[in-house]
Formats: sequence, structure tokens, C-alpha cells
Amino acid sequence: MAATVLFLCTGNYYRSRFAEHFFNEQARKRQLAWQATSRGLQPSLENLGFMSRHALDRLRRLGMAPRAPLRLPMDLQSLDLLAADLTVAMNEVEHRPLMAARFPEWTERVRYWKIYDLDVADPDSGLAAIENAVLALLDELSAP
Repeated sequence: MAATVLFLCTGNYYRSRFAEHFFNEQARKRQLAWQATSRGLQPSLENLGFMSRHALDRLRRLGMAPRAPLRLPMDLQSLDLLAADLTVAMNEVEHRPLMAARFPEWTERVRYWKIYDLDVADPDSGLAAIENAVLALLDELSAP
């Protein structure tokens, strides 16, 4: 059975969803026994649709278009944290306070990255940063 990495962002619409799909494709190519899933710490009704068009466009350009059917963003639950072998939140400044408010017992068990949302970073920069962070994580997970 594959180990699971859980990617978190605020809305589970852009960053964590891209990381999930990118990770799964790269892990498959490496034949690594890991799979990714993703959730949001504060999903919003402002996000229209299943997944950010920026993330979908980038995945398509990389030849990694997600398989249908796509799911709607999902809110993080305790069971998601329990099921994950590793949990990664996209941005410490943004997500540590949300973790502390909702799941204080898990706050220190999450690995925090420094990937900014669209209000700070343009999609090309933000998604490239996720790709680099995911590739580094895959290198770490595949090391003997």
C-alpha cells in the first residue's frame, strides 16, 4: 500500500490541487510508492468550479491533465490528517494560524513551505515554485 502525502492550502482550489496532481504524476513516473491528496483549511465559495484554471492550464501544458471526473475543493477533516503519512501546508505564514485554530494538536506535525497564493505571486512563479518543492520532496522520499 502506498504512503500518503496530504497537501494543504487555504481553498483546496489552486496550490494544493496542483501539488496533488503534479506529485502523483511524478511519483508514478519514478515508481515511488507514494500518493498525494489535498484539502483546504478554509475553502471558499468564491472559488468557482473544481480547480483553478491556472493549475489546470499548467497541468495540461505539462501533459498531466487530471483525469475526469474532477472533484470540488474539500475541507480538511481530522480523518484526513490521521490518514496521511506526511502533511505539507503551502505557506507557513498563512496556514500555521489556520492549523492552530482548527487542529492545534497537529500544528507542529505539519511541514510548512513558502509558496504564495495569487494575491502575492503570479501563476507562473507560484506553480513553478510548487513544481520545484514537489520535485525536492520526491527526491527526499526516494532517497535510501
